[in-house]
Amino acid sequence: MEVNVYNRKGEDTGRKVTLNESIFGIEPNDHAIYLDVKQHMANKRQGTHKTKERNEINATGRKFIRQKGTGGARRGDLKSPIVVGGGRAFGPQPRDYGFKLNKKVKLLARKSALSYKALNNAIVVVEDFDFETPKTKEFVETIKNLKVSDKKLLMVFAEVNKNVYLSARNVKQANIQPVAGMNTYSVVDAGVLVVTESALSAIDNALI
Repeated sequence: MEVNVYNRKGEDTGRKVTLNESIFGIEPNDHAIYLDVKQHMANKRQGTHKTKERNEINATGRKFIRQKGTGGARRGDLKSPIVVGGGRAFGPQPRDYGFKLNKKVKLLARKSALSYKALNNAIVVVEDFDFETPKTKEFVETIKNLKVSDKKLLMVFAEVNKNVYLSARNVKQANIQPVAGMNTYSVVDAGVLVVTESALSAIDNALI
């Protein structure tokens, strides 16, 4: 699949690049995408939820209600879960939600996500560029020229581009990532994928 290469001004350079069929042209595997996104979201969970159980409540152990004759259920001390202020039975405890996922499944998931973007013509290739200093105005002008300002976009560079990242930090629905930081969730979550020429080569090296 060939796509046109644009410059920062949104002008067609007259050059084309060929997307690697083994990355951008495979049959997408929805289940692999599901598993990788699920793992990504699970790893982001803090898992710090905590409630006090009966043995952690600071209260006397004396039995406040007599055993019989009350017309109600039997209950013990003030730490009982059926008493207001008592411990909680089977409450949440701190835990790690992360789980293992095979590297081949993660690789297939990323290729599948990229293939979906190619199928939907949601990939824009742009010449390598940089800003001399962080300028949000320049970044906004660039995405307007590329006609992607109205979409949730993921812009991928071969390496970390600090000036562009800082320029886009305050732009709503704009995500700047190096190839090393690109994951299945970020690709699926984006409406359009803007990739620099050097990033395409880096993607080939990373996913083949």
